[in-house]
Amino acid sequence: MILLPLALALVVLFLPGDEGQRARLARSIGLGTTVVLFGLGLWLWSGFDTATAAFQYVERAEIFGGRFAWHLGIDGISLVLILLSVFLMPLCILAGWDSVKTRVPEYIAAFLVMEALMVGVFASLDLFLFYIFFEAGLIPMYLIIGIWGGKRRIYASYKFFLYTLLGSVLMLLAMLWMAAEAGTTDIPALMAHDFPVGAQTWLWLAFFASFAVKMPMWPVHTWLPDAHVEAPTAGSMILAGVLLKMGGYGFIRFSMPMFPEASVQLMWLVFGLSMVALVYTSLVALIQADMKKLIAYSSVAHMAFVTGGLFAFNQQGIEGAMVVMLSHGVVSAALFFCVGVIYDRLHTREIDRYGGVTTNMPRYAVFFLLFTMASVALPGTSGFVGEFLVLAGIFKAHTWVVFVMTTGIILGAGYMLWLYARVMFGAQKNADAAAMPDITPREWAIMLPLAAVVLWMGVYPKPFLAPLGAPVESLIARLERAGPPQTPFSLPAMASASVSATPEASPVTSPVTSLSGDRA
Repeated sequence: MILLPLALALVVLFLPGDEGQRARLARSIGLGTTVVLFGLGLWLWSGFDTATAAFQYVERAEIFGGRFAWHLGIDGISLVLILLSVFLMPLCILAGWDSVKTRVPEYIAAFLVMEALMVGVFASLDLFLFYIFFEAGLIPMYLIIGIWGGKRRIYASYKFFLYTLLGSVLMLLAMLWMAAEAGTTDIPALMAHDFPVGAQTWLWLAFFASFAVKMPMWPVHTWLPDAHVEAPTAGSMILAGVLLKMGGYGFIRFSMPMFPEASVQLMWLVFGLSMVALVYTSLVALIQADMKKLIAYSSVAHMAFVTGGLFAFNQQGIEGAMVVMLSHGVVSAALFFCVGVIYDRLHTREIDRYGGVTTNMPRYAVFFLLFTMASVALPGTSGFVGEFLVLAGIFKAHTWVVFVMTTGIILGAGYMLWLYARVMFGAQKNADAAAMPDITPREWAIMLPLAAVVLWMGVYPKPFLAPLGAPVESLIARLERAGPPQTPFSLPAMASASVSATPEASPVTSPVTSLSGDRA
């Protein structure tokens, strides 16, 4: 699943014939390859043992005398994200089938390379192998935005590249220190290694610098709207659908199991940024005039649900965060494609240029409505399952945080339903918008699988939750050694409980002395 798309990307670059022949052959090879990879992903899923948290399908080859290894394997968390990647990629190839007309072989090759790197990120079990895949993924996305993007594509591509690269420099320094301290670059071994508590905070912050930009979290989110607005439709689909999920995956794979004490200590930093992001970006989305920019800001808000659920440190919260990532991957890709459908007809994303589209595009309106409802977490859609679990997990841990997080759902319903109303209903103000034809067979072929997955996850989410149970339980067991999470500015629960439970057996201590234990 890694080497096949890389090999065929090289083949696509050197196809014979004139420009038209090369373009047709490149599209066919790209679609065929991604469909084969989707089949291989389903094969992985069918043979996966959901009862264990151990890594499966493991392969390992020592390089450079054992200091580096080609080490691959997946657990349930990796599996669902690989499935998301290989599911979306054939749809992305179809999305750009007619709209991309220049340098088509290079365009297809960029997507094939990106698919190989995405699978590599989620399957890597060596620290530096992960870093290579993680950073190399910037290159094809940078080219997709910079070559096939909109008018401000150069600015957007440079901003995307610099933000994500600079955040990862600190992560690389932390990885070098970890490899020297633990004597290994093996990720499963590092997940079980006890790093010094004093060093964990600095290591956690170094990884946080990279993952926060990648998700992205407020206030390092400003590259995302520019990248989405300028990227071609397929680029926006894969950027929102998969690349943003690498940050959440990084928290689960590295920050939480490798630095559990620091994760508990800095939990309120994540909660604070998540609450601000959810409310702020939702308000910003309300005033957007560009459809793509509105959906881009909604992505930042949805990623705030992910970080909030992860740092609730319980089964519901972490599993809910994973389902939010899966749901957002499908729904955001679908919404960006819906924008691309009418952009290809009218060549504008300005909301005010539309209106009354249901009259001439009724089938399109039904699909857009379904994906809008999934974005606002309507029961029966994929969005409801993930956000309900996240809110249940956060409520179990910190009840007052749920109040702020719930406002994000209310605001999300506001901006998404208002977008739908302005585009789909009302008077037809422009003759060119009123003349747009309904969806084509190719667009049917893209929307139907997306709609099916949205409804499947909403009605029967068990197949998607089953692989997550064992690895999430293992992660929670690892976090429990750091003690219970504390509310801000309060004494540790264990210390205060020990003072109040047996007052006659121990002298009254000051807050300073009561915090002198190992867990303090």
